[in-house]
Amino acid sequence: MTDYFEKSLIMHQQLKGKVGIHNKLPIGSRDDLSVAYTPGVARPCEVIAEDPEEAFKLTIKGNSVAVISDGSAVLGLGDIGPLASLPVMEGKALLFREFAKIDAWPICLDTKDPDKIIETCRLIAPSFGGINLEDISAPRCFQIEEALQDLGIPVFHDDQHGTAIVLLAGLINAAKVVNKNLGDLRVVINGAGAAGTAIAKLIAGVGVEEASVEPVQDVLLCDSRGIISRDRGDLNEEKEKLLTFSNANNVSGSVKDALNDADVFIGVSKGNLLTATDISAMADNAIIFGMANPVPEIMPDEAFKGGAAVVGTGRSDFPNQVNNVLVFPGIFRGALDARAPAITSGMKIAAALALAGTVDKPSAEMILPHPLDRTVAPEIAKQVRAAARK
Repeated sequence: MTDYFEKSLIMHQQLKGKVGIHNKLPIGSRDDLSVAYTPGVARPCEVIAEDPEEAFKLTIKGNSVAVISDGSAVLGLGDIGPLASLPVMEGKALLFREFAKIDAWPICLDTKDPDKIIETCRLIAPSFGGINLEDISAPRCFQIEEALQDLGIPVFHDDQHGTAIVLLAGLINAAKVVNKNLGDLRVVINGAGAAGTAIAKLIAGVGVEEASVEPVQDVLLCDSRGIISRDRGDLNEEKEKLLTFSNANNVSGSVKDALNDADVFIGVSKGNLLTATDISAMADNAIIFGMANPVPEIMPDEAFKGGAAVVGTGRSDFPNQVNNVLVFPGIFRGALDARAPAITSGMKIAAALALAGTVDKPSAEMILPHPLDRTVAPEIAKQVRAAARK
């Protein structure tokens, strides 16, 4: 069996990182130098000074994304700090280029102060066409993303929205497989951080202006202390907000209590949380998304043993991998092409529908395309671009 951890370490040692800068313009003569730099470069500078929008046509800005993190919530590793998170951010930049031909720069910030992160993003924004926030812990990630929506370029926290979009696409197709309507599903989400909150909002249609996807009416969110309900006195402000669109019947209890007769379980929490017995308490033809990494909330064989009909995880060695690489390259490609000032709820729904649509005939073994399917990003970009312009 391949030891991917050791193999990755050796590769990083050999390459000294995964991304670099390449020149688009060869410099072989004085004329080349005069056009690329002095004196010729003065003219595009003058044009941009007169009309800042020209920067999108004349510089790297129109095809560049900053991948920004403080390393406080790296998937599977937690708060490892900015320097240790750099290989992850390099990987993100690599995937932007590989799947969407977008130049992305990893920028790891040595602060957890939301105000400083916001200020830094504002100060460097002139160089970029978009900002991808990554691996920033909740609730700071909500504050940071919201404060940057007036930059005039898309600012997107992938841990929230990338995960939510892929999940919605998977849920759309899984519902087709089990012949259930989205609006009738009873959904339990375990994990009320960035990903869990974004998933709940998107599937419930919070902030979605056009009802192009039927919203789920019955959503229960759970954290480490159980179901988030009005009877709990330990909720912070962010978790209290969740009750405006979840747990309409004020159900209380543990996550296992929440599973009784539920149609869907979505886990963005910790591994080995559930057993086959827990799944057997759910409704017939249950849909399971156990996305904790590297060990899911329940292994697929155990979920099927309990009666699950469709199972997805965050792992590449099982079918139906919920992987953000299916979304973020395409959604940024579409947003950059449309010169969108922000990524709206309509663009997120368009991305989810486009992703779901790349699977011609959904089945229990395939509700999402393979993460390396090269047709996915262009299709998402096309639909996102259309939604942005609309």
